[in-house]
Amino acid sequence: MSKHQLTPENWINLYADQLLSYAIVRVPERDAAKDLVQDTFFTALKSKDSFRGEISEKNWLYLILRSRILDYYKKKKEVLESDFDSDDNDDDSFDDKGHWMDSRMPKNWSTDDIIQNKEFMHTFLRCKAALKEVQAQVFTMKYIDGEDSETICKELGISSSNYWVLIHRAKVQLRSCLEKNWFDK
Repeated sequence: MSKHQLTPENWINLYADQLLSYAIVRVPERDAAKDLVQDTFFTALKSKDSFRGEISEKNWLYLILRSRILDYYKKKKEVLESDFDSDDNDDDSFDDKGHWMDSRMPKNWSTDDIIQNKEFMHTFLRCKAALKEVQAQVFTMKYIDGEDSETICKELGISSSNYWVLIHRAKVQLRSCLEKNWFDK
């Protein structure tokens, strides 16, 4: 079946599972991810006549879904000023010069083939789901989607300093959760 023979009726059969997998990694609630995928198909159906075929329908659907995910986070506006104060006193991992405290120093992780391990990925996704939504979104955009910090700030409407606080806190919390729930087991 060529891309010109694809119809909106086939999109669900061909791409629903892939789009849902993509959304679940980026949105903490499964129901919200499902809604975003449904909205993607609805948006694509409404605008199918404007699809020019410059990219594959599959990539076009992913672009629509990515846009829906960004809209989701913009609407949620969970970005609270208290999350972005520059005073990091709530994190006892670092001394007053910003160096790791000996007792909080990250452990060396043996990571051979860990990403391929389904149990690890389940633990990682649980730990990521425990982050504040905006932290999880920034972390995902940076380390899963490979976006640069300037793009992330622009798309989420946050300042550069807010971005760095979010990334820092997400990494510290993920590290702590993974050590507790995976590496120390």
